[in-house]
Amino acid sequence: MSVQFPPSAAPRSAYPLDVLPERVSSRLRELARADKPVSAYVYDGAVAAERARELRAALPDWAEVYYAVKANSYPGIVQALAPHVDGFEVASVTELELALSARESVGAAGQDPARVVAAGPAKSVPVLTALVRAGVEAINAESPLELHRISRIAVAEGVTARVALRVNPADIPISGSLHMGGAPSQFGVAEPDVPEVLRAAKELPGIDLVGFHIHAASNNLDAEAHAAYLHWCVQWSVRTAEAAGIELRHVDIGGGIGVAFEGEKPFDVARFGELAGQLQPPAGVKVVLEPGRFLVSDCGWYAAEVTDVKASYGEWYAVLRGGINHFQLPTSWDIVHNVTVLPIDAWPDDCPRPTAEDVRVTVVGELCTPEDTLLRDVLIDRVRAGDLVVFPCAGSYGWEFAMHSFLGHPVAERHLL
Repeated sequence: MSVQFPPSAAPRSAYPLDVLPERVSSRLRELARADKPVSAYVYDGAVAAERARELRAALPDWAEVYYAVKANSYPGIVQALAPHVDGFEVASVTELELALSARESVGAAGQDPARVVAAGPAKSVPVLTALVRAGVEAINAESPLELHRISRIAVAEGVTARVALRVNPADIPISGSLHMGGAPSQFGVAEPDVPEVLRAAKELPGIDLVGFHIHAASNNLDAEAHAAYLHWCVQWSVRTAEAAGIELRHVDIGGGIGVAFEGEKPFDVARFGELAGQLQPPAGVKVVLEPGRFLVSDCGWYAAEVTDVKASYGEWYAVLRGGINHFQLPTSWDIVHNVTVLPIDAWPDDCPRPTAEDVRVTVVGELCTPEDTLLRDVLIDRVRAGDLVVFPCAGSYGWEFAMHSFLGHPVAERHLL
């Protein structure tokens, strides 16, 4: 079986050091003065909060922003976002408890319903029970069986559960970077089956069918396409609800707003908001967006100490105290996730210090597999053993997405500025 490496960074050079905010550099230098190798995330909650404010301000009043906790579940980041988002999207009991705690911390407790929506293709009975008991805004039901389970739990609890049916649309007639719809999938109910499932759902006790969840966008950088997708989701939901005799109150379009890496054009938030505002949903219909990556990617930096620098058959390697056991994202996407090198001058006098200068370097981790390769062939002015290699834009799907237990090395630390 062939090994899947990240694409080559050539002919790119590593980022200059000034790509790091001074507050981040200072904190990393503090960590480097400790008597253990550095492998850590540094987060800035103010950056995430500003991104949330920017998106929220661009959207019309009928749209609401729910942060997808899966993107970064560090409590400090979730709490930093709580005053600036309308709610949270969760996929587990742990995320539910984190979201409820964050809302309580900003004085948002006691609302009815709780400003939480829940997703996930395999919600267990304990998860569904916790969601029903919490009185969440909507449980996005993925199948007829899940609808029956929610109904049974709600009846046993003596409550009515608000439910949105997750739909896998047959076709989304929009150009752009849209995925997760129109193909066989474990997610949601296939569109041809929706009428029958809705008829059955209307007969279930304990369920209040409030609308639909249509998450078919992933990492989309095209603001015009994403606005057209939003319009399409609302219009489809209105038509389908009318045909099924359902009072539509809730349309969840999922997340999918993308993050630009090197060479890509950032998502135009202002243009997206302008185009979204041209739509007027029916009175009483709320439209939910569930951004995750977009809100938190640039609020985090992953830094790892260079434990060794060496050449092998003419190619140079910087070996890190960390790797895909701490930061797997570069191996999961077909992207170049570039770095900067933070010089650390402290070094024992009685030990040689291997150095690579003005050469292309491949950045690898500490695991016993060639797949532990984070960046290939990037031109670096100088990197030495003991320096820190820092990955910007590491605030989403970083620590949460890593292979923490492989080989049993210490888990990466997390620090909030």
